[in-house]
Amino acid sequence: MKLRQMHDKPVLLVDVDGVISLWGFSPNTRPSGTFLNVDGIPHFLSSEAGRHLLDLMAVYELVWCTGWEEKANEYLPHALGLPAPLPYLRFDAHVSPGGTTPGHWKLAAIDAHVDPDRPLAWVDDAFNDACHAWAHARAGETHLEQTEPATGLTDRGLRNLRAFADRVAR
Repeated sequence: MKLRQMHDKPVLLVDVDGVISLWGFSPNTRPSGTFLNVDGIPHFLSSEAGRHLLDLMAVYELVWCTGWEEKANEYLPHALGLPAPLPYLRFDAHVSPGGTTPGHWKLAAIDAHVDPDRPLAWVDDAFNDACHAWAHARAGETHLEQTEPATGLTDRGLRNLRAFADRVAR
């Protein structure tokens, strides 16, 4: 089922690892946050992530766009202070034979679920050239917000995403 334009908000696709769950930082300069055990795997959640996502909920329809799929809703809304679970994308049905989706492994699932004319922003730490070409070719306005895995979604990223939402507001 596609996420259709039901209201004036654009979609914000939210990755977890490298956006909310930080990694690659020096133990001596660890950012502000807390550890969360997810099925025996420790994840370091940014202390700013929940505040940023709550802020963005005012101007976007948030959708998990992560390999965590339904696990994001099992662990993150409560840990981040979000009011409810978010819709999430499933990727297994959109993997081509041989195990990969041409270009980037998330693009086929995104195209299957988000109307091509609907404005969207995507925050992730792992964009490649195919993602940028895809964003440029989409009919709906598209913004890619690149994060660094050690810092995740920052105040600057929040400002960029708010500015995009303000620009595409109808």
